[in-house]
Amino acid sequence: MATTPIPSDFKIGFIGAGKMAECIARGVVNSGVLPASRIRTAHLGDHRRKAFESFGVTVFDHSEQVVEDSDVVLFAVKPQIVKDVVLQLRPQLQKKLLVSVAAGTKLKDLQEWAGHSRFIRVMPNTPAAVGEAASVISLGGAATEEDGALIARLFGAIGKVWRSDEKLFDAITALSGSGPAYIFLAIEALADGGVAAGLPRDLALGLASQTVLGAASMVINTGKHPGQLKDDVASPGGTTIAGIHELEKGGFRAVLMNAVVSAAKRGGELSQS
Repeated sequence: MATTPIPSDFKIGFIGAGKMAECIARGVVNSGVLPASRIRTAHLGDHRRKAFESFGVTVFDHSEQVVEDSDVVLFAVKPQIVKDVVLQLRPQLQKKLLVSVAAGTKLKDLQEWAGHSRFIRVMPNTPAAVGEAASVISLGGAATEEDGALIARLFGAIGKVWRSDEKLFDAITALSGSGPAYIFLAIEALADGGVAAGLPRDLALGLASQTVLGAASMVINTGKHPGQLKDDVASPGGTTIAGIHELEKGGFRAVLMNAVVSAAKRGGELSQS
C-alpha cells in the first residue's frame, strides 16, 4: 500500500486543528509525502493558526472552506463533537473521501451522519508526535482499496500502519491507544527503582527511557520472539533472572494483560453509549 502514488493535485483538509492534526500534517510534510501547500485546515485562534502556518499549511477561517478546497477531509475533532461537525458539513461532503481519527466513533455512525459510506476510520496513537505512531485503518462500505492505500501512505508518514476489521478497534484502542500510558508508567517505575538503588534521578530516567526504546527496537528489528530475547539476557543465577523472579511474583505479565482487557471492555462500553 505504501507505494501508491499520490495525484499531483491532491489536497487534504483537516477539520480540527489540534495536536493530532498537527502531528499528522507535520509528518506528511517532513516525509515528503505531500507538500504543505496542499494541506489546509481552519481555526480562528492565533496560536493554532501560527502552529500550522509555521510549516506552510493554508489556514482558513471556516471548516466549510477546508472541505470545498480538499479531496480528502480528515476529521480530527473530539469524539463528543464529531457528530455535530459531520452533520454541519454534510451538504459539502458527498464527493469527498472522508477520514476520522475520533476514538470510539464507529463507521456506521460516521457514514450515517455524512450521508455516504466512502469513509475510513483510523486509530493512531500519541507517539505520532515523534513519528512513531502505531495506526490501524478500517475501510467503510464505499471506500476502495485505492482509498485505503492512499490513507495508509499518509499515516505511514508518522509511523507504522496496519489494516483491520473495525470489530477489533476496542482491543486495538486498549493496546496501542492506551499502551503508551502503560509504558510511561513502566519507565517511571524503572527510573524510581534506579533511584532506590542509588542512581541520580536524571541518569536513572535517561537509562530507563533508552532501555525501553532499545528493547522495543530489538523486538522489531531482530525478528526474535520477546521470550527468546528475554532468555538471551537472563544468564543462569544472574542479576536479570533474579529481577524477573520478582516481576513474576508480582504478577507483572498478568497485570499488563488485565490492563489491556479492562481498557478494551471500557472502550466497548463507551462506544455503545
